Amino acid sequence: MATIVMEQIGRLFINLQQVRRVPQMLSEALPSKTDTLRDTEVPQFFRERYIYSGYRALHQNWRYYFLSLLQRHNETINVWTHLVGALVILMRTAQFTETIDFMNDPHSWPLLILLLSSAGYMSFSAVAHLLAAKSEVCHYAFFYLDYVGVSMYQYGSAVAHYYYAIEESWHARVRGFFMPIASFLCCLSCFGCCYGKYRNYSLPTWVRKVGQVVPSAVAYSWDTSPVFHRFIIWFPSWARGDSKSSPALPFHFGQVAFFISSAFFFTQPIPERWFPGHCDFLGQGHQVFHVLLALCTVCQINASFLDYHNRRDFYVNLHADGEASFFVLLYILTFVISALIALCMLVKVKRLFGYGGKLSKE
Repeated sequence: MATIVMEQIGRLFINLQQVRRVPQMLSEALPSKTDTLRDTEVPQFFRERYIYSGYRALHQNWRYYFLSLLQRHNETINVWTHLVGALVILMRTAQFTETIDFMNDPHSWPLLILLLSSAGYMSFSAVAHLLAAKSEVCHYAFFYLDYVGVSMYQYGSAVAHYYYAIEESWHARVRGFFMPIASFLCCLSCFGCCYGKYRNYSLPTWVRKVGQVVPSAVAYSWDTSPVFHRFIIWFPSWARGDSKSSPALPFHFGQVAFFISSAFFFTQPIPERWFPGHCDFLGQGHQVFHVLLALCTVCQINASFLDYHNRRDFYVNLHADGEASFFVLLYILTFVISALIALCMLVKVKRLFGYGGKLSKE
């Protein structure tokens, strides 16, 4: 018996020779890199412009798609950019819990909403890019989940900017309706993205992009207006040299710059347009978009954290008691409405494809 126990314990320890074999073991366990498909071998709406290879086969078992996390295909980088981003946000949240009492300090709840929504949209995005290749309906369902995450991130951005970054003069103009409008724009953005995806099979690319980009651009302009207004107030004093810069302002500048840059790569298939077929694994514009948006989010979180600490006397007097609780309830309501929009559009998708999962000819 003792010999058997020792043998079992010995098997739990991996020696250096076994460690060297890990890459080989993974390559044997994971799907072969040669089983990816050309663009002509997958349905039309699975294809990305200027991406000619690296598509995964449809209608495989779930294990195939989960294991493709460590597989070379044209979605690998898209998965990992936001998966790593989500892990960074979770680590940052753990650091914040050492100095912030999220449970008992209502003034910290907008920051918590931003953290949760940031980790949420990155996680949903990673899941969508990882699993959406399983079938036509799954393709829509997981990207609809992604759009719900984007909607919640827009809300998180709005509430953090309104609560911590806003100046008194702008607060006096938008008080009472800023967050309800932000919530409505989040839902409108979710609908625009879902509907644009739903009409993916019949509308030109630029029409779908307009339906997705315009509502999101309006939401971003409104959600970030407290930061833009703060820049306008700060810049003249800075130009005269008689203003001390807030430590959060460089991060606010960073988040705006990264977001505008990410929006460019979201709307333009660059650099793959210049090198068709050569960016199938690495170098796609959407990958650049993911990285820039993750950097935007990190800057935004750092800015909100600094404002939370350094402007406390200001925003405590600015926001009424119970306002933070209302924003939490509005956050939940926005999530429910966005989820219902995605579910309703998914029902239309299922009708479109019919029982057999193939695109209906009707």
